[in-house]
Amino acid sequence: MSFNQIYNGKRVLVTGHTGFKGSWLSLWLTHLGAEVHGVALEPRTINDNFVVTHLQDKIHHHICDITEKDKFIRLVNRIQPDIVFHLAAQALVKLSFDDPAHTYLTNLMGTVHVLEAIRLTPSVKAAVMITSDKCYKNVEWEWGYRETDTLGGLDPYGSSKACAELAIQSYRESFFKKPHSPQVASVRAGNVIGGGDWSEKRIVPDIIRALIAGNPIDLRSPQATRPWQFVLEPLSGYLWLGAFLFSQNNISNGWNFGPEISTIVTVGTLTQKMIEAWGSGSFRDLSNETQFHEATLLSLDISKARHHLQWRPTLTLDETIQFTVEWYKEFVNKKPMHVFASQQILDYSQKAFERGIQWAQ
Repeated sequence: MSFNQIYNGKRVLVTGHTGFKGSWLSLWLTHLGAEVHGVALEPRTINDNFVVTHLQDKIHHHICDITEKDKFIRLVNRIQPDIVFHLAAQALVKLSFDDPAHTYLTNLMGTVHVLEAIRLTPSVKAAVMITSDKCYKNVEWEWGYRETDTLGGLDPYGSSKACAELAIQSYRESFFKKPHSPQVASVRAGNVIGGGDWSEKRIVPDIIRALIAGNPIDLRSPQATRPWQFVLEPLSGYLWLGAFLFSQNNISNGWNFGPEISTIVTVGTLTQKMIEAWGSGSFRDLSNETQFHEATLLSLDISKARHHLQWRPTLTLDETIQFTVEWYKEFVNKKPMHVFASQQILDYSQKAFERGIQWAQ
C-alpha cells in the first residue's frame, strides 16, 4: 500500500484548507493525484501559504463556515467525497481567552457538524479528524501522553479540543460501528511549524515577523517545552492513517503523531536556533507579563503509531528549522512559492524514503 494507490483519483474533502496545515495537506494531495475539495473561511492574510502557492487555482475551493450546519451539510452532500480530513478550527490559545464562546462553537459544534455531514453522506469511506495535543489533561509530567490518557484542557482552546474528541468518540460508537460505515479516527499532534503560517501570538510567525523587521523577538514563555515538528511530519501521519482507514476496518480510534524526543526543546532554544538559521536577530523574555495559562511541558507518546502503522518522524530538529526558515527566506525574496513548497514536499518525501519510513517506500 502507498499514498498514491489510495489517493490517486479519489475525491478528498479538506476542511480548513485555507489554513496553515490545511493548505499544505491540500497541496500534497494534489501531488498524490486526488481531486481535492476544500471547505473553509477566506485566508487570513495575503501572505498565507494558501494564497502565495495559488492553491485556489489547483483545487475545488469552497467558502463555507462549518458552524453553519445546514449549509455545510448540503455542500458536503454535493461534493460526495470518498475521504474527509477535518482541520477547520479556531487554533489559537490566546484567541480562546479573548472569545471562548466562538472557540467552543467552532471547535466543538463545528466538529459535530462535520460528523453529521459524514453520517449523512454515503460516499464517505474514511475520515481523519484533527484535534490537538492540548486535548489531554496536562499534569506537567515528564513523559509523553498516550492515547488512553485522560482528556482535559485548562484553557478554553484545550478544553474545546477535548470536547471535540468526546464528540468524535460518541459518533464513532453510536453511528459508525455498522458494516460499511465510514471509518473515523481522531489525531493529535504537537506544535507544528513551517512556512506560510502568519498567525498572531504563535511563536514561529512572531519570530519571523521580528526577524524580517529587524526587531527583538518577544517571548512570553521561553521555558515552555514543546514537541516541535515540521508541518509535513504530522500530515504524513494523517495521510498514512487515512490510507489505512480506507483499506481496513479495525483502527478507528485516537492517534498521536509527534516528533522524536530529540526535537522536544524549549521555546528559547527553538528561537535561538531560528535566529542562527536566519543569520541575525535577538530575543527578550516577557514571561512576567504573560496573562493567560500556558503549559510549560507537553509532549506525546507516539508508540501506538510507530507499532501499528509503522509511522515515525523523518526530520531532525535542525532539519525542521532549516525547512521552515528556507520557506520564509524564499518568500521574502519573492520566489515562486508554489514551486518551492512543492519541492519541499518532494524533498521531505525523498528523505523519508532514504530513511526507510514505511509510507514513502
